[in-house]
Amino acid sequence: MIPRELIKKLRKIEIRTSKLANDQLAGGYHSVFKGRGMAFSEVRQYQPGDDVRFIDWNVSARMNETYVKVFTEEREMTVMLLVDLSGSERFGSVSRPKVETVAEVSALLAFSAIKNNDRVGLILFSDRVERFVPPKKGKGHVMRVVTEILNARPEGEGTDLTVALDMLGHVARRKSVAFLVSDFIADEYERELRVAAHRHDLIPIQILDPREEELPDVGIALFEDLETGELVEVDTSDKHVRRAYRRRVARQRQKREELFRRLSVDHVTVQTDRDYVRPLTDLFRRRGRRMKGYG
Repeated sequence: MIPRELIKKLRKIEIRTSKLANDQLAGGYHSVFKGRGMAFSEVRQYQPGDDVRFIDWNVSARMNETYVKVFTEEREMTVMLLVDLSGSERFGSVSRPKVETVAEVSALLAFSAIKNNDRVGLILFSDRVERFVPPKKGKGHVMRVVTEILNARPEGEGTDLTVALDMLGHVARRKSVAFLVSDFIADEYERELRVAAHRHDLIPIQILDPREEELPDVGIALFEDLETGELVEVDTSDKHVRRAYRRRVARQRQKREELFRRLSVDHVTVQTDRDYVRPLTDLFRRRGRRMKGYG
Protein backbone atom coordinates (compact mmCIF):
# COMPACT_ATOMS: atom_id res chain seq x y z
CA MET A 1 0.00 0.00 0.00
CA ILE A 2 1.26 3.47 -0.90
CA PRO A 3 1.63 5.72 2.20
CA ARG A 4 -0.85 8.60 2.44
CA GLU A 5 1.95 11.20 2.49
CA LEU A 6 3.35 9.81 -0.76
CA ILE A 7 -0.12 9.89 -2.36
CA LYS A 8 -0.39 13.60 -1.46
CA LYS A 9 3.03 14.28 -3.00
CA LEU A 10 2.12 12.36 -6.14
CA ARG A 11 -1.15 14.24 -6.53
CA LYS A 12 0.59 17.59 -6.09
CA ILE A 13 3.28 16.67 -8.63
CA GLU A 14 0.69 15.38 -11.09
CA ILE A 15 -1.39 18.57 -10.95
CA ARG A 16 1.58 20.91 -11.23
CA THR A 17 3.69 19.13 -13.84
CA SER A 18 0.80 18.02 -16.06
CA LYS A 19 -0.39 21.62 -16.33
CA LEU A 20 3.14 22.91 -16.95
CA ALA A 21 3.64 20.31 -19.68
CA ASN A 22 0.42 21.46 -21.34
CA ASP A 23 1.01 25.18 -20.99
CA GLN A 24 4.75 25.63 -21.41
CA LEU A 25 6.71 22.58 -22.51
CA ALA A 26 4.82 20.17 -24.75
CA GLY A 27 4.88 22.35 -27.88
CA GLY A 28 8.58 23.13 -27.54
CA TYR A 29 9.29 19.48 -26.85
CA HIS A 30 7.55 18.44 -30.08
CA SER A 31 9.48 20.91 -32.20
CA VAL A 32 12.98 20.06 -30.94
CA PHE A 33 12.83 16.30 -30.41
CA LYS A 34 12.32 14.72 -33.78
CA GLY A 35 11.00 11.25 -34.50
CA ARG A 36 12.81 8.43 -36.23
CA GLY A 37 12.58 9.93 -39.70
CA MET A 38 10.16 10.29 -42.61
CA ALA A 39 7.90 7.46 -43.73
CA PHE A 40 5.97 7.15 -46.99
CA SER A 41 2.29 7.99 -46.47
CA GLU A 42 0.50 8.30 -49.83
CA VAL A 43 0.58 9.72 -53.33
CA ARG A 44 -1.46 12.68 -54.48
CA GLN A 45 -1.71 14.89 -57.53
CA TYR A 46 1.09 17.36 -58.07
CA GLN A 47 0.39 20.91 -56.89
CA PRO A 48 2.36 24.05 -57.79
CA GLY A 49 5.25 24.38 -55.35
CA ASP A 50 5.67 20.65 -54.73
CA ASP A 51 9.26 19.37 -54.76
CA VAL A 52 9.84 17.71 -58.15
CA ARG A 53 12.20 15.23 -56.46
CA PHE A 54 9.13 13.54 -54.95
CA ILE A 55 7.33 12.90 -58.24
CA ASP A 56 6.25 9.25 -58.50
CA TRP A 57 7.02 8.59 -62.14
CA ASN A 58 5.44 5.11 -62.20
CA VAL A 59 2.07 6.32 -60.88
CA SER A 60 2.24 9.44 -63.06
CA ALA A 61 2.81 7.31 -66.18
CA ARG A 62 -0.17 5.04 -65.39
CA MET A 63 -2.55 7.90 -64.57
CA ASN A 64 -1.38 10.31 -67.31
CA GLU A 65 -1.14 12.99 -64.64
CA THR A 66 1.67 14.04 -62.34
CA TYR A 67 1.62 12.54 -58.87
CA VAL A 68 3.99 13.10 -55.94
CA LYS A 69 4.85 10.97 -52.92
CA VAL A 70 3.83 12.32 -49.53
CA PHE A 71 5.92 11.58 -46.46
CA THR A 72 5.05 12.04 -42.79
CA GLU A 73 7.32 12.09 -39.77
CA GLU A 74 7.49 8.88 -37.76
CA ARG A 75 6.80 10.87 -34.62
CA GLU A 76 6.76 8.22 -31.93
CA MET A 77 9.97 8.12 -29.92
CA THR A 78 11.27 6.46 -26.80
CA VAL A 79 12.26 8.79 -23.96
CA MET A 80 14.49 7.27 -21.27
CA LEU A 81 14.88 8.90 -17.86
CA LEU A 82 18.15 7.95 -16.15
CA VAL A 83 17.63 9.07 -12.56
CA ASP A 84 20.33 9.23 -9.86
CA LEU A 85 19.15 7.98 -6.45
CA SER A 86 22.52 7.99 -4.68
CA GLY A 87 22.92 9.19 -1.09
CA SER A 88 23.77 12.75 -2.12
CA GLU A 89 20.28 13.13 -3.66
CA ARG A 90 18.81 13.04 -0.15
CA PHE A 91 20.68 16.25 0.69
CA GLY A 92 18.66 19.44 0.90
CA SER A 93 19.40 22.81 2.48
CA VAL A 94 16.14 24.43 1.38
CA SER A 95 12.64 23.14 2.03
CA ARG A 96 13.11 19.67 0.55
CA PRO A 97 15.75 17.14 -0.55
CA LYS A 98 17.07 17.11 -4.11
CA VAL A 99 15.23 13.88 -4.90
CA GLU A 100 11.89 15.71 -4.83
CA THR A 101 13.11 18.20 -7.43
CA VAL A 102 14.40 15.22 -9.42
CA ALA A 103 10.91 13.65 -9.28
CA GLU A 104 9.18 16.84 -10.45
CA VAL A 105 11.62 17.45 -13.31
CA SER A 106 11.24 13.82 -14.39
CA ALA A 107 7.44 14.06 -14.24
CA LEU A 108 7.45 17.25 -16.32
CA LEU A 109 9.60 15.63 -19.00
CA ALA A 110 7.49 12.46 -18.94
CA PHE A 111 4.19 14.34 -19.28
CA SER A 112 5.64 16.35 -22.18
CA ALA A 113 6.62 13.07 -23.84
CA ILE A 114 3.26 11.31 -23.50
CA LYS A 115 1.41 14.39 -24.71
CA ASN A 116 3.38 13.88 -27.93
CA ASN A 117 2.50 10.16 -27.99
CA ASP A 118 6.03 9.06 -27.04
CA ARG A 119 6.92 6.21 -24.74
CA VAL A 120 8.73 6.80 -21.43
CA GLY A 121 11.10 4.41 -19.68
CA LEU A 122 13.03 4.72 -16.42
CA ILE A 123 16.44 3.62 -15.15
CA LEU A 124 16.99 4.27 -11.44
CA PHE A 125 20.60 4.01 -10.31
CA SER A 126 23.08 4.68 -7.53
CA ASP A 127 26.38 2.81 -7.72
CA ARG A 128 24.32 0.06 -9.36
CA VAL A 129 21.14 -0.17 -11.39
CA GLU A 130 18.37 -0.12 -8.80
CA ARG A 131 15.32 -0.43 -11.03
CA PHE A 132 14.34 -0.56 -14.68
CA VAL A 133 10.84 0.33 -15.87
CA PRO A 134 10.29 -0.52 -19.58
CA PRO A 135 9.02 2.27 -21.83
CA LYS A 136 5.26 2.67 -22.12
CA LYS A 137 2.70 5.36 -22.87
CA GLY A 138 -0.05 6.92 -20.81
CA LYS A 139 -0.69 9.12 -17.81
CA GLY A 140 -0.90 6.13 -15.49
CA HIS A 141 2.56 5.05 -16.57
CA VAL A 142 3.97 8.52 -15.87
CA MET A 143 2.59 8.36 -12.34
CA ARG A 144 4.19 4.94 -11.91
CA VAL A 145 7.53 6.44 -12.96
CA VAL A 146 7.19 9.25 -10.39
CA THR A 147 6.10 6.77 -7.71
CA GLU A 148 9.16 4.64 -8.38
CA ILE A 149 11.42 7.67 -7.91
CA LEU A 150 9.82 8.93 -4.70
CA ASN A 151 9.23 5.50 -3.16
CA ALA A 152 12.63 4.01 -3.99
CA ARG A 153 14.82 2.57 -1.25
CA PRO A 154 18.16 2.25 -3.04
CA GLU A 155 20.61 -0.42 -1.94
CA GLY A 156 23.63 1.60 -3.06
CA GLU A 157 24.82 4.90 -1.61
CA GLY A 158 27.44 6.02 -4.13
CA THR A 159 27.08 7.40 -7.65
CA ASP A 160 28.24 5.50 -10.74
CA LEU A 161 27.01 7.11 -13.94
CA THR A 162 28.64 4.40 -16.03
CA VAL A 163 26.24 1.67 -14.84
CA ALA A 164 23.23 3.76 -15.93
CA LEU A 165 24.76 4.62 -19.30
CA ASP A 166 25.72 0.98 -19.90
CA MET A 167 22.17 -0.09 -19.01
CA LEU A 168 20.82 2.44 -21.50
CA GLY A 169 22.91 0.77 -24.20
CA HIS A 170 21.38 -2.63 -23.37
CA VAL A 171 17.71 -1.63 -23.15
CA ALA A 172 17.50 1.06 -25.89
CA ARG A 173 18.68 -0.48 -29.15
CA ARG A 174 17.21 2.27 -31.31
CA LYS A 175 18.02 5.95 -30.99
CA SER A 176 16.18 7.49 -28.02
CA VAL A 177 16.02 10.77 -26.19
CA ALA A 178 17.80 10.13 -22.88
CA PHE A 179 17.67 12.58 -19.96
CA LEU A 180 20.43 11.89 -17.43
CA VAL A 181 19.16 13.48 -14.18
CA SER A 182 21.89 13.63 -11.53
CA ASP A 183 24.02 15.90 -9.36
CA PHE A 184 27.05 14.48 -11.23
CA ILE A 185 29.02 13.91 -8.05
CA ALA A 186 30.92 11.12 -9.79
CA ASP A 187 34.20 10.31 -11.51
CA GLU A 188 35.42 8.52 -14.62
CA TYR A 189 32.36 8.48 -16.85
CA GLU A 190 33.60 10.28 -19.99
CA ARG A 191 33.93 7.16 -22.19
CA GLU A 192 30.43 5.89 -21.42
CA LEU A 193 28.99 9.38 -21.84
CA ARG A 194 30.63 9.67 -25.24
CA VAL A 195 29.23 6.30 -26.40
CA ALA A 196 25.72 7.15 -25.17
CA ALA A 197 25.82 10.62 -26.77
CA HIS A 198 26.83 9.04 -30.09
CA ARG A 199 23.95 6.55 -30.06
CA HIS A 200 21.23 8.67 -28.50
CA ASP A 201 20.06 12.25 -28.05
CA LEU A 202 21.57 12.51 -24.57
CA ILE A 203 20.78 15.49 -22.33
CA PRO A 204 22.43 15.77 -18.89
CA ILE A 205 20.31 17.60 -16.29
CA GLN A 206 22.29 18.56 -13.22
CA ILE A 207 20.35 19.04 -9.97
CA LEU A 208 22.15 21.39 -7.55
CA ASP A 209 21.45 22.53 -4.02
CA PRO A 210 22.75 26.07 -3.27
CA ARG A 211 24.76 24.80 -0.28
CA GLU A 212 26.75 22.55 -2.61
CA GLU A 213 28.15 25.65 -4.28
CA GLU A 214 29.28 27.56 -1.20
CA LEU A 215 29.88 26.81 2.47
CA PRO A 216 27.92 28.91 4.99
CA ASP A 217 29.80 30.62 7.81
CA VAL A 218 28.48 28.64 10.82
CA GLY A 219 31.72 28.09 12.73
CA ILE A 220 32.97 24.57 13.49
CA ALA A 221 30.62 22.13 11.77
CA LEU A 222 30.48 18.39 11.29
CA PHE A 223 29.74 17.33 7.71
CA GLU A 224 28.63 13.86 6.67
CA ASP A 225 29.29 12.48 3.19
CA LEU A 226 25.90 10.93 2.40
CA GLU A 227 27.48 8.51 -0.07
CA THR A 228 30.31 7.20 2.12
CA GLY A 229 29.10 7.98 5.64
CA GLU A 230 32.41 9.71 6.42
CA LEU A 231 32.27 12.52 9.02
CA VAL A 232 34.52 15.55 8.59
CA GLU A 233 34.97 18.49 10.96
CA VAL A 234 35.28 21.81 9.11
CA ASP A 235 35.91 25.32 10.39
CA THR A 236 33.50 27.21 8.14
CA SER A 237 34.36 30.53 9.79
CA ASP A 238 37.77 30.38 8.06
CA LYS A 239 37.43 32.45 4.89
CA HIS A 240 40.32 30.52 3.30
CA VAL A 241 38.43 27.24 3.80
CA ARG A 242 35.29 28.71 2.26
CA ARG A 243 37.27 30.18 -0.66
CA ALA A 244 39.07 26.88 -1.31
CA TYR A 245 35.74 25.01 -1.29
CA ARG A 246 34.18 27.53 -3.69
CA ARG A 247 37.14 27.26 -6.09
CA ARG A 248 37.07 23.46 -6.01
CA VAL A 249 33.36 23.39 -6.84
CA ALA A 250 33.89 25.93 -9.65
CA ARG A 251 36.70 23.83 -11.15
CA GLN A 252 34.55 20.71 -11.06
CA ARG A 253 31.68 22.51 -12.77
CA GLN A 254 33.99 23.98 -15.42
CA LYS A 255 35.50 20.57 -16.12
CA ARG A 256 32.04 19.00 -16.43
CA GLU A 257 30.73 21.72 -18.75
CA GLU A 258 33.85 21.48 -20.92
CA LEU A 259 33.17 17.75 -21.28
CA PHE A 260 29.57 18.40 -22.34
CA ARG A 261 30.71 20.97 -24.90
CA ARG A 262 33.40 18.65 -26.23
CA LEU A 263 30.80 15.93 -26.77
CA SER A 264 28.31 18.46 -28.22
CA VAL A 265 25.55 17.53 -25.78
CA ASP A 266 22.98 20.03 -24.57
CA HIS A 267 22.86 20.23 -20.81
CA VAL A 268 20.78 21.97 -18.16
CA THR A 269 21.44 22.99 -14.55
CA VAL A 270 18.48 23.07 -12.18
CA GLN A 271 18.84 24.57 -8.70
CA THR A 272 16.55 23.35 -5.95
CA ASP A 273 15.82 26.87 -4.68
CA ARG A 274 14.76 28.18 -8.09
CA ASP A 275 12.13 27.51 -10.72
CA TYR A 276 13.02 24.43 -12.77
CA VAL A 277 10.74 25.21 -15.71
CA ARG A 278 12.78 28.13 -17.04
CA PRO A 279 16.01 26.13 -17.60
CA LEU A 280 14.05 23.48 -19.53
CA THR A 281 12.21 26.00 -21.72
CA ASP A 282 15.54 27.74 -22.35
CA LEU A 283 16.96 24.39 -23.46
CA PHE A 284 14.12 23.86 -25.93
CA ARG A 285 14.48 27.42 -27.20
CA ARG A 286 18.24 26.96 -27.82
CA ARG A 287 17.67 23.70 -29.65
CA GLY A 288 14.91 25.24 -31.72
CA ARG A 289 17.08 28.16 -32.76
CA ARG A 290 19.93 25.83 -33.69
CA MET A 291 17.65 23.60 -35.78
CA LYS A 292 16.48 26.71 -37.67
CA GLY A 293 20.09 27.71 -38.30
CA TYR A 294 20.20 30.70 -35.93
CA GLY A 295 23.08 29.39 -33.86
